[in-house]
Amino acid sequence: MPFRPHRYSLGARLFVSAAVCCALVLVLAGAGLTTFYRRSAERGFDERLSVYIKELIADLAAPPETERQAIGDLGEPRFDLPLSGWYWQIIRLDGERPTIRASRSLVGGQLPKLLDQPILPNARGIRESYISGPDDRSLRILEREIDVGEDGRFTVAVAAPSDELDADIREFRFALTMTFVLLGLALVASTIVQVRFGLRPLARLRSAVGMVRTGETPRIVGQYPPDLAPLAGELNLLIDANHEILDRARTQVGNLAHALKTPLSVMLNEAEIGDGNLPQTVKAQAAVMRDQVQYYLDRARAAALSGALGGVTEVVPSLEALIRTFAKISQGRGIAGSHSVSTGVRFRGDRQDFEEMLGNLLDNAFKWAESTVAVSLDPAPAGSGRIVLLIDDDGPGLPDDARADMLKRGRRLDEGTPGSGLGLSIVVDLAKLHGGALSLERSPLGGLRARLTLPSV
Repeated sequence: MPFRPHRYSLGARLFVSAAVCCALVLVLAGAGLTTFYRRSAERGFDERLSVYIKELIADLAAPPETERQAIGDLGEPRFDLPLSGWYWQIIRLDGERPTIRASRSLVGGQLPKLLDQPILPNARGIRESYISGPDDRSLRILEREIDVGEDGRFTVAVAAPSDELDADIREFRFALTMTFVLLGLALVASTIVQVRFGLRPLARLRSAVGMVRTGETPRIVGQYPPDLAPLAGELNLLIDANHEILDRARTQVGNLAHALKTPLSVMLNEAEIGDGNLPQTVKAQAAVMRDQVQYYLDRARAAALSGALGGVTEVVPSLEALIRTFAKISQGRGIAGSHSVSTGVRFRGDRQDFEEMLGNLLDNAFKWAESTVAVSLDPAPAGSGRIVLLIDDDGPGLPDDARADMLKRGRRLDEGTPGSGLGLSIVVDLAKLHGGALSLERSPLGGLRARLTLPSV
């Protein structure tokens, strides 16, 4: 199954999960604190109202009838203001007709009896509830039932507007919300810092692996936390195993080459000594076998090296060495070779592969050139990770319909020149193994241009 990166990075997943958890905790904590504060505020408000209930009960329990006439003098002016929201009410329960006494603020109205509703009293015998008052204002009401003996049974109720309680709770909720918002922002900022700090070793490990891939270092170096150190060690073991496999493959390829080339050389030598058609046939077939063996050995070596880690080749040194070599070989023909590639250009791959591809192209160019072979660098798009080498000659060139045939294995358009016709096809195979490509075009010099595209560092 091919590797596909997840759409969310590890840092984003950690950040989002931490932010969601923090938000959930803050919301639950805010709801819990608000509920706790509401209950606490209600208890404080109820304590204030219960004081008035106790004063009314004290007035009812006073023996002299004259003092009992002064019931309701609670020292709170709002009980005397009409529809102020502050009310008290006393109802006698054991008479033939209920006797109701109430504060002036009720202006003839009446508060509902909680005794007739399914509301249980608390531990102090007081019933608590919210009701709608005479002017449709929300009221907090407390009611208590008392028995004063021969004087009868009464319910004493005191009510006050819940606006003050609600306003107090709203102020608390606003202050708590602002506090939690600031706290949440601080937690988000700290989460970002923690995620970046915690994932920094992973970023260093990724950078170290990239340096191995580009050939800057042969192995992963540096110190890592105990959680990542085993992973770094395993990667180093994998790199070592990769190099060991490649070394073994090179050895086996070399052994195979020596084992096959020696018998072929003997056959060629014997064929040159003999007479008749048989020697010529053996000689021709042996040459074909040698070329084929060389071709497939190059392919096997390229396939083995294509998976190598950390292969990086400087283009200019190899290019200059090859141009000097072919210029010396062609010295009698007066062919001049030059290049305009700047230093610092690097091919991401093995040096032997690069020289194999470039050598075959230069060999072809020097073989057909009249006087000039030039190598230049075609600027690739920024960030493409590619280098494009242009090998031009001033030879006869090729027709448009013949260029594609030249890239097929073993195809030759001139049997009079030495060679097997496998050089360009080897370049095509090596370029494909490295993720590159080879194409043939008409050269500005009049001959053939080979466009070699390879990965760069």
